[in-house]
Amino acid sequence: MKTIGYIIQKEFKQIFRNKSMLPIIFILPIIQLIILSNAATFEVKNIKFSYIDNDHTSTSRALIEKFDASSYFNIITHFSSTEIADDAMLKGDVDVILEIPRYFERDLVKEKRTTIGVKINAIDGAAAGVENVYINQILQHFNKKVSANLMQPSDMILKPTSISTIPSFWYNKTLNYKTFMVPGILVLLVTMITLFLSGMNIVREKEIGTLEQINVTPIKKHQFIIGKLFPFWGIGIALLTIGLILAKLIFNVPMLGSLPLMYLYTSIYILVILGIGLFISNFTETQQQAMFISWFFTVIFILMSGLFTPIESMPKWAQVITEFNPIRYFIEVMRMVMLKGAGFYDVLPQGLKTLLYAIVMNGLAVWSYKKTT
Repeated sequence: MKTIGYIIQKEFKQIFRNKSMLPIIFILPIIQLIILSNAATFEVKNIKFSYIDNDHTSTSRALIEKFDASSYFNIITHFSSTEIADDAMLKGDVDVILEIPRYFERDLVKEKRTTIGVKINAIDGAAAGVENVYINQILQHFNKKVSANLMQPSDMILKPTSISTIPSFWYNKTLNYKTFMVPGILVLLVTMITLFLSGMNIVREKEIGTLEQINVTPIKKHQFIIGKLFPFWGIGIALLTIGLILAKLIFNVPMLGSLPLMYLYTSIYILVILGIGLFISNFTETQQQAMFISWFFTVIFILMSGLFTPIESMPKWAQVITEFNPIRYFIEVMRMVMLKGAGFYDVLPQGLKTLLYAIVMNGLAVWSYKKTT
């Protein structure tokens, strides 16, 4: 234990002696958390809306006013023909074109039905899907209102029965994206900082030549790896603490579950990431190589973590790969504990998989460290 203590002491001195690294470790993640949590949202606002009104009646104007009243749409202009409107969308001046046909009001009164044309710029498929939902919601509300206004006395006898739904959103009642995204972004920051620091650690000793001096000492391989792990483990826990405080103070993210449980899981999770980082560091010769390899795996882990794309929407083969993605489990646990108030047994499956992952990766880190005397 005394040997490990000396190594830990040496590592802390090396970290805090490098003044340029301290802002990278503690200040930049805080700035990233604040910026990304505000910027990463699936809401689509300020949609550039335009229309072609071929009917020019009070009903068509009422429909356009519905869009004008929405906070999601900015009415840019109206067009006199389809060709001009299409040209504007081609230039990127508008995102949505609503085309109201002639006899729109007359068909509603006589036929009780009509159709309108909607064109959406779908270069960004995700944004187009959200815009389509907004448009359908406005049209449904308009339908209810106009049907009541245009209903004849004879229609009252055959008034159709309608079914209305009252949704109840559990665990995030206001559908606040910050509540959804902040825990995930916090996970990413803890992962990236600890992985990059540990990935460049041993290889840095190789570059400056101090690793050869350590190799001639009687320090055992497992003592060396444990001594390397602990300082970065402490930094990861400190980052989590700062992130949780900011999440509560700035974004008011609910924390319904147990904080000790969150820290217990994070303690195991950081061991996984540090094991991966030290394993990479053992096989690389320069810090650049370690950085590139760490970045390669980080990108894959993030994109397949379920933070930006639901795992259920991925192909089957991709869903199988996500079973080996530690970031996926950390995001799941953070959201479960923070937003749902999940307990120990709720997160036990993820915890056991992460613990197994930690044993394997740190075992590989010890095995791959080539100690020569």
